[in-house]
Amino acid sequence: MGRLSFIKALAEELDAEAVLARDDHVVVGVSGGPDSMALLHALVDLNTDCGYALNVHIAHLDHQLRGSESEKDAAFVQAAADGLGLPCTIERKDVGALVGSGEGSLEEVARRERYAFLERVCLQTGARVVAVGHQRDDDAETILHRIVRGTGLRGLAGIPRRRPLSEGSGIRLIRPLLRRDRRALLAYLSERGVPYREDRTNEDKSVMRNRIRNVVLPLLQDEVNPQVSDALIRLGEQARWLEDFFRETTHRTFETLIIARTDQELTLNAATLARKARIVQTELIRRAVASFQIGEQDLGHAQIVAVLDLITDPASGKEAHLPGGMTVTKRYDRLIFSMPTDEPRETIASEIAVHVPGRTLLPIRRMEINCTIREVDGPTLSDWLHRQHATQQAPPGRSRRVFEEWVDYGCVHLPLVVRTRSPGDRFWPLGAPGSKKLSEFLTDAKVEPSQRQRVAVLSDQLGPVWIIGHRIDERVKLTALTRTVLQMQARLVER
Repeated sequence: MGRLSFIKALAEELDAEAVLARDDHVVVGVSGGPDSMALLHALVDLNTDCGYALNVHIAHLDHQLRGSESEKDAAFVQAAADGLGLPCTIERKDVGALVGSGEGSLEEVARRERYAFLERVCLQTGARVVAVGHQRDDDAETILHRIVRGTGLRGLAGIPRRRPLSEGSGIRLIRPLLRRDRRALLAYLSERGVPYREDRTNEDKSVMRNRIRNVVLPLLQDEVNPQVSDALIRLGEQARWLEDFFRETTHRTFETLIIARTDQELTLNAATLARKARIVQTELIRRAVASFQIGEQDLGHAQIVAVLDLITDPASGKEAHLPGGMTVTKRYDRLIFSMPTDEPRETIASEIAVHVPGRTLLPIRRMEINCTIREVDGPTLSDWLHRQHATQQAPPGRSRRVFEEWVDYGCVHLPLVVRTRSPGDRFWPLGAPGSKKLSEFLTDAKVEPSQRQRVAVLSDQLGPVWIIGHRIDERVKLTALTRTVLQMQARLVER
């Protein structure tokens, strides 16, 4: 398949599956290897040959694992960005030091830091899409890797084409080349004359993933089934269909099982849960755990079975222990998922819509919020920026009756609502180096535990905009490009 045919077929596929919009702002993760370089140039070719208008921003994280080779990779990516006339963000992270300090395995830490970096770049640039270069052979290798390690049906589904970048995130992670194999990508790069970097650590057979790629799969192809990769992909596709079915059918079921939910505790109806098929129970348990932002990859089969056994056990008071310090307790006809905390339980309140512009009264909180939209010119904007900086430097949670903040109205995704904090809420406090859990922010801000349940969160469609009385989110801050300001004032009122 020639270059133009490759790109046109890719465009038809991406359009048919609604993987990305033609004018999306995309952060593309580029390592310098063949897969990511093929992805980068394919996105550029979609613009030039297929009528796309993608806004592409290159991102590269140097894991500092290969000495001068890592530095050369970063320089190579920067040169590629310069050659294409595209913006590029390069950061460096000492992943080896993090592994040495006990923060997880090399693969886990590298993956966590890479996606956290990509999220930061999105928030800094306003992008809502991250594209990475996984391809068809990666998918087959992933499925086989999970089979030999021991996996459930969910693991058989392989690599998803698209998903939220993180739980509850408004940023999408996409893999545009997941239907193309490595051979097709190399042919595309060759015809286009695109250079790429080879990572010699991919040949290290002490790494399980490399042994599967370089030894096990070739052996299976030669000795068992020449089409073994296709067979694995088909298996993954059917597992994904089953996963989609369970996701749809269990969503409403899960909500009906909830008896109570707080920031640190979830109570389900164990009697009703016990009447479900065991495979449905398993999916519902996964949903319960995921609601606390615990990665499902950390949840082992033995731990799931321990919770399943609690459901059917007539005794009360027994416990199972899950990752992240979570405890699951059976109390009569209730199954309680609890996270360790010294905080009082906080009942999640309903949302209240905020008028923009206009005045919104919150009688239970004894608060009113006034929103005003203002157009600004250069001198006025400089004054707003100065005031925002002064606000940022002020101590969080300062005690007063009136709170005021100013945000870039163009970065706000209406509608706005006021609510209490939700489990797993994350935001990027203005001036901070990155995002964090809201619970951690309140702890760092020394907000008394008894007051945390009263914190009001002003949110748009993408998440928290303003933790009222404390800090706005970095993504909505005023910049030199701001032309319209949303002025927000929250005032305590007497009963």
